Amino acid sequence: MLTQLSIRNVVLIEALDLAFDGGLGVLTGETGAGKSILLDALGLVLGNRADTGLVRAGEDLASVTASFEFASLPGAVAQALADAGVDHEPGEPLLLKRRLRADGGSKGFVNDQPVSAGLLRELASSLVEIHGQHDDRGLVNPRGHRQLLDRFAGADMGRVADAWRAWRGVRDALEAAREAASRSAADQELLLAHLAELTTLAPERGEEEALAGARSDLQKGERLSGDLAELQHLWSGSDSALAGLRTAARKLDRIAAEHPLLGEALEALDRAVIEAGEAEDKLARAAEALVHDPAALDRYETRLFDLRAAARKHGCQVDDLPDRMLAMRASLDAIEGGEARIAELEREEAALGEAYRALAADLSAQRTAAAARLDGAVAGELAPLKLDAARFRTSVTPLPEERWGPAGADAVEFLIATNPGAPFGPLAKIASGGELSRFILALKVALAEQGGAATVIFDEIDRGVGGAVASAIGERLARLAASGQLLAVTHSPQVAARGNTHYVIAKSSEGTVTRTSVHLLDAGGRKEEIARMLSGAEITAEARAQADRLLEDV
Repeated sequence: MLTQLSIRNVVLIEALDLAFDGGLGVLTGETGAGKSILLDALGLVLGNRADTGLVRAGEDLASVTASFEFASLPGAVAQALADAGVDHEPGEPLLLKRRLRADGGSKGFVNDQPVSAGLLRELASSLVEIHGQHDDRGLVNPRGHRQLLDRFAGADMGRVADAWRAWRGVRDALEAAREAASRSAADQELLLAHLAELTTLAPERGEEEALAGARSDLQKGERLSGDLAELQHLWSGSDSALAGLRTAARKLDRIAAEHPLLGEALEALDRAVIEAGEAEDKLARAAEALVHDPAALDRYETRLFDLRAAARKHGCQVDDLPDRMLAMRASLDAIEGGEARIAELEREEAALGEAYRALAADLSAQRTAAAARLDGAVAGELAPLKLDAARFRTSVTPLPEERWGPAGADAVEFLIATNPGAPFGPLAKIASGGELSRFILALKVALAEQGGAATVIFDEIDRGVGGAVASAIGERLARLAASGQLLAVTHSPQVAARGNTHYVIAKSSEGTVTRTSVHLLDAGGRKEEIARMLSGAEITAEARAQADRLLEDV
């Protein structure tokens, strides 16, 4: 619940710190005292539009801080904070703050961590519910009516939501399978043609590297074959260099003994013959290794060209062609098995659709029965609130299938007719300001056990009524506040007398400076304020006596 509200430099409020308790808190004061400023300040910290007109004249900055305390954070609040990455320690107050500069800039904070105004608005829906003369949120907004009715009905929404998700999941899978089958069928002929080409080509992993190496060797042989032939000619035949060396060695061998130098010359010549022989052997081996085979070179080059052309065609490397063949075969297998998969999904989709429809129909029946009970409960509250000519109806209408969802197949809206014979219409469009507030109060009473925001605020719900109607409003506000926190801005002494706490809002002037202040009243102060509300500016003894009676009656 809201425990603290601190306001700085907002319109006529220079500095204000208010503490709030549970139960019913009432705020009273003379017309124009500034009650709306409090709500505007609270709206600012709850993410409403940052209006620079809220900044106190002559000041550069306005700020509002609201503190909320809970035994445990509402689930929606905890989830929103977690999604936004905002830290909150269990058991600690939740602090919301908004700063507004006179030049129009604003900043929001949660637990002193910067946040967007959007997050403040998201949190506000679970923290504070404000109902007033121009209410356009809360119970007036049809978007929340279905959830309220479901809570009132005690409906098990989890089963319907689970059935919807299961059905939707299979529907999505079926749609994807049909689209895939359609695409695959269109591609089947092309896949078959490509696979036939690759099957004929029969590429192998590592083949490109082997072919390129063999081609390189053949190209070397082609370049070197002429030179090798010429060199081999120089080493072969009777007039070759090697034959001449051998002849010279034989002749020198016959005379080498005649002189030491001749012997040395023979040794050198023998070495030359040996080296030349080794060279001849290596030339022969090289000629064998560097074979020039034009036909083989042509085959290798043609194969490389075909492989690389296929790789370019399929947008991959040559070594990836075998994998492409496997993928094509898998795609063709999928096409062949797709119809069976589609048939299986169609059977599953039909079964899950029937299960969802059955649960949705059961939920619709629960809603219709709960709507009748809610209509009766609200009708019982209308006459005491001076709305005895009005009628309330909870509309439960089937939605077209394309709008079905995890919340079922119905649209729910609260409708009213304020005059006999008048057509029913939405709350916000049919009811006047005062009627709207009282309708909302009747709804809140009927839905009291279903919970809602941690703090509920009614702004001048008793405008234009008095006597027994005001007493009925006060009694219902007190009943609603018994298990939570409710704040009521009121002009009615009957409502004010019901408050557990009573704040008076006053405006004062000092020269050209006007200020709004708020004070918590004690028992004596409450009596005087209620007496003022009964009699006007001059408080009479009779008014004080009547104030005593009102306070005693509650």
